[in-house]
Amino acid sequence: MDKVHSFVADRQEARLDKYVVEKCPTLSRTYAQKLIGEGYIMVNDRVAKAGLKLNIGDRVNIVIPPAPPSPLLPEAIPLNIIYEDDDLLVIDKPAGLAVHPAPGHYTHTLVNAILSHFPDLPDTSDSLRPGIVHRLDKDASGVMLVAKNRSAQLNLINQFKSRSVVKAYLVLVKGHLTPELGVIEAPIGRDPRNRKRMAVVTEGREARTQYNVVKYIGDYTLLEVRPETGRTHQIRVHLSAIGYPVVGDPVYGVKSAYLSRQFLHASRLGFQLSSTGEYVEFTSDLPSDLAQALKDIA
Repeated sequence: MDKVHSFVADRQEARLDKYVVEKCPTLSRTYAQKLIGEGYIMVNDRVAKAGLKLNIGDRVNIVIPPAPPSPLLPEAIPLNIIYEDDDLLVIDKPAGLAVHPAPGHYTHTLVNAILSHFPDLPDTSDSLRPGIVHRLDKDASGVMLVAKNRSAQLNLINQFKSRSVVKAYLVLVKGHLTPELGVIEAPIGRDPRNRKRMAVVTEGREARTQYNVVKYIGDYTLLEVRPETGRTHQIRVHLSAIGYPVVGDPVYGVKSAYLSRQFLHASRLGFQLSSTGEYVEFTSDLPSDLAQALKDIA
């Protein structure tokens, strides 16, 4: 059944979408805007816009429809859980496992595996991504966060949006990258020549990536990379753009006889626990296929 909330505005000039999130903290602002756009949220019994400025005494009626039925089924896929509390999981994701389903492909993803362990993941406006607060490429491995309830999910999403989450990756690139410490700043958007790819484009969104050299190995460089923003394929696009493509990456990088997937591993993730605000960090060792590749190229 629909959930209905009614409020009387208690201050002047409050923006409607922000006011709704303030009164219903389990809603994200994006979802609140969606509900407003679809007519589920009305002011004085009239359809309104998200940016409407409220007046004291305005009546705000909020109808939250039930989440659509999910097409997802639990699957008994093993999970390597690094940490767990009442609010979240920290998982060491293996390469080859997609994070979430897409229309027409509803099986064998991290979400299916999580549903097998925790069937009561929080509902979201996107029924294909319960509990998901960020993602890794299918062929990337390493540390990932999953929320176990709605308030934790919103808290963690906001930490990513505010760029307070520390994300570090181990990445192998072709060539000797210099200087040994650097920052790549270049906007990223859809490649105008191939809409399935991303690229550095003038009209793209701001993107910033820090890196430092861990060591040089033959004609390769092992890097620790710390993206400050979270654009799609950011690390791979930025490193390719400066002439040091990721090894094993068939889209932006260079193929390798030593690897069947891209050398990109989420080795460290730091954030604040949603329950206490305590800052914590979790790490993941280099998986065996990537460790072996380093030995083979040495």
